[in-house]
Amino acid sequence: MTRGKVLLVDDDAAIRVVVTEALRRDGHEVRAAASVAEEVALLESFAPDILVTDVILPDGNGLDLVPSILAKRPDLPVIVLSAQNTLTTAVRATEQGAFEYLPKPFDLDELCRAVRDGLKRSRHEDAPPSEDAGLPLIGRSPAMQNVYRMIARVVATDLTVLILGESGTGKELVARALHDLGPRRAAPFVAINMAAIPRELIEAELFGHERGAFTGATARTAGRFEQAAGGTLFLDEIGDMPMEAQTRLLRVLQSGEFTTVGGARPVSVDVRIIAATHKNLAELIADGRFREDLYYRLAVVPVELPPLRRRGGDVALLARHFLERAAAGGLPRKRLDAASVDRLAAHGWPGNVRELENLMRRLAAIARDPVIPAAMIDAQLAPVEIGGATPAETLSEAVAAHLGRLFLAHGGGLPPPGLHARMLAEVERPLLEATLAAVRGNQLRAAELLGINRNTLRKKLTELGVAPVRGK
Repeated sequence: MTRGKVLLVDDDAAIRVVVTEALRRDGHEVRAAASVAEEVALLESFAPDILVTDVILPDGNGLDLVPSILAKRPDLPVIVLSAQNTLTTAVRATEQGAFEYLPKPFDLDELCRAVRDGLKRSRHEDAPPSEDAGLPLIGRSPAMQNVYRMIARVVATDLTVLILGESGTGKELVARALHDLGPRRAAPFVAINMAAIPRELIEAELFGHERGAFTGATARTAGRFEQAAGGTLFLDEIGDMPMEAQTRLLRVLQSGEFTTVGGARPVSVDVRIIAATHKNLAELIADGRFREDLYYRLAVVPVELPPLRRRGGDVALLARHFLERAAAGGLPRKRLDAASVDRLAAHGWPGNVRELENLMRRLAAIARDPVIPAAMIDAQLAPVEIGGATPAETLSEAVAAHLGRLFLAHGGGLPPPGLHARMLAEVERPLLEATLAAVRGNQLRAAELLGINRNTLRKKLTELGVAPVRGK
């Protein structure tokens, strides 16, 4: 086992005691510091082989000190610990030159393993690749911390990444962040969804075509590979790529060249490939629907995004974030109370982050009060059958029940005149609000969706007092 001198810096006395004992059991010599001042002194007097440091310290920021430490000791592995479990912290740690980042609370065995790996690296044994990254994702759950750390290790490289995860987990967001925060950020990011393109057109879309290559090809057209030159090509839903196109893609990955449809001259390509799928590629390979050799070319670095149901407290963080975004886009500002958060946390989220975002935007549009009640969330999350009816109640049944309660409320008498207009307004108002929210305030598209003309829509918005939604 690789043993060495470890300097531990943390202002929490309990952490210092527990970690020191664990590292000593592993055979290391350990010194502990509670502040930046003590850390600086021990770096000189103790001359550690590895540094384990917290970020927030009483007299400074442990992360800010890392570059100056590495300037003097470039061979010193630094492991950063932090209770600020955000991707920003993880990325900043790698940008500052840290060997590893561990969010609190951390697993002692994992920390001990990281110390051993760091000591091996400092002694030129099994050195890991350099790290640098950045990614604007939201979430502090352990499942997302693993994603952050994996991304931080590869963002500054040209390695091919395969993003795996259920629909709605944010695969394109990860791909965009890998591009925007990597060395190719100044070049184009080009995305293509294999499931959205007819099979017979995929090769022309990817590689471009020459004039006359097929009926309707009246001019040479650059494909996505050429459009992404110097940048990143994101191949979404790669599991839907037909076998013929898979074969051509494999040749491009092997040779760095392609030919356009109808062309003969090889075209050199310089792009980073990021692929994504929600499908089980192992099953597709077994069924003969996906090339195994292409899989290994794409999955140089696999990144698995967890479904929202495995992200615990991230649901509340994301929900509030989406409400803020809705408000920034012109919808009324709304917030959640504790009961509403509990309802969201209990939901299974089959549509993942996308489902949550759509729900928050819809609630921002239709909720009357500043605080979204738990009952409204229950109603919105109720299962819906094809055709728009819930198992327990159709819209007509809901209206009938509402009318029944209305008549009962008048003790056997009758409600005031104008019932027809009031009932239509009660149904029509949320219909208009939800439609405007869905089209991000575009009244022309809203009118088309509703099947009415734009002037009629404007008149109804004025009559019902529905505020316009600013598009983004």
